[in-house]
Amino acid sequence: MSDFKANSPSSDGVFFRDNWSDLRQFRQMPEIDFQRLDKYRKDRLKAAMRDAGVAMCVLVSPISLRYAIDYNVYPLFQSHIPVTYVFMPVDGPIVLHAGLGNECSADVSRSGRPISFFEGGGELTENARLFANDIVEFLNEIGSNDRRVAIEYVNPSITLALLQRGIEVIDAVDIVEGARVIKSTDEIECIRWACAVAEHGIARMQASMGPGVTEVQLWGILNYTNLSNMGGWHEGRMLASGPRINPWLQEATQRVIEPGDLVGFDTDMVGPFGYFCDTSRTFYYGKDRPTARQRQLYRYAYDELHSNMKLVRPGVTMKDLQLLAWPVPEEFREQAYPSLMHGVGMCDEYPQVKPVFRGPVAYDASLEAGMVICVESYIGAVGERDGVKLEEQVLVTADGYELLSTYPFEERLLE
Repeated sequence: MSDFKANSPSSDGVFFRDNWSDLRQFRQMPEIDFQRLDKYRKDRLKAAMRDAGVAMCVLVSPISLRYAIDYNVYPLFQSHIPVTYVFMPVDGPIVLHAGLGNECSADVSRSGRPISFFEGGGELTENARLFANDIVEFLNEIGSNDRRVAIEYVNPSITLALLQRGIEVIDAVDIVEGARVIKSTDEIECIRWACAVAEHGIARMQASMGPGVTEVQLWGILNYTNLSNMGGWHEGRMLASGPRINPWLQEATQRVIEPGDLVGFDTDMVGPFGYFCDTSRTFYYGKDRPTARQRQLYRYAYDELHSNMKLVRPGVTMKDLQLLAWPVPEEFREQAYPSLMHGVGMCDEYPQVKPVFRGPVAYDASLEAGMVICVESYIGAVGERDGVKLEEQVLVTADGYELLSTYPFEERLLE
């Protein structure tokens, strides 16, 4: 839980006389060796590239750019209008193309080719040809005879142009995602701080529930706290109250939170240093005691969460996790959360385990020490008003797991 003791919103103006949002006032930031972190991430990527037998990767995703060279400029823009890209060879200089001016750990910075319609318009085919020439010239420059190149998230015109130049095109997504699975000590410290920042905001959210407060205003407090601590963005505005909490996966609106409401949220937060906090809680708002059904739903979600966390340990397979998971009662299966567990790092990551009643596991994988996993539950019956969303973020350790999210549960709902 946050070290901050929240005052009422009216007493301090929340934002305009902000003496609370910067977590460093209340808790010391963990020691993180950023040079060691950068080296670890590059080494992981290059080892995965060697295993895949490729000469180089072309990285485009803003998450990949952050992981590979700590490049963090307009990441949401980059996610749908790619401008910047990186040539990352197994051996040779890492080259940033069309960078927009912040410091990063690439070795060289060069101009780039248009790889989006925003910049290239109807000339994408010609630019793809020039892009392919750049890759061939770069391979020659670093003295590589290997013509296997891994690329992520590019236009088909680029793939076609590379094939026409004799380049064997490999999908880079599994290389990059696979590299990110096992976290270093420094990455874990980044995640701890992201969780601490999120919980700092959660405490203020809980204290700020009051007459006239809307869902989106409450959500804005979490977003503001993240930004105040140099965090990034949220993947959605996953907060709902009262009759909107069932079914789940509804984003925040201007609905005013009312006494007797359950208020659920999922942080989905790219926090400081680019690392994710993905935790969920459901609050009760009001002076009266929660209803028996609200308390029953909460207990079901709490039991599912803690039962499934006990399964987390190195070596357990996705299939075993699915088969051994807490048995969701039939009345809640239609609206159950899409996954029991999933990986997390700089965003939601591989692997993922779906409930057994949603079909078989899509791939064969096992938990490993050093993974960070989110364990989830949503309990809500079709046609009912209430539902409960809970989630914890854990580190897989040599003999089990360690909690990274620590915000307390709602005692009134556990009575």
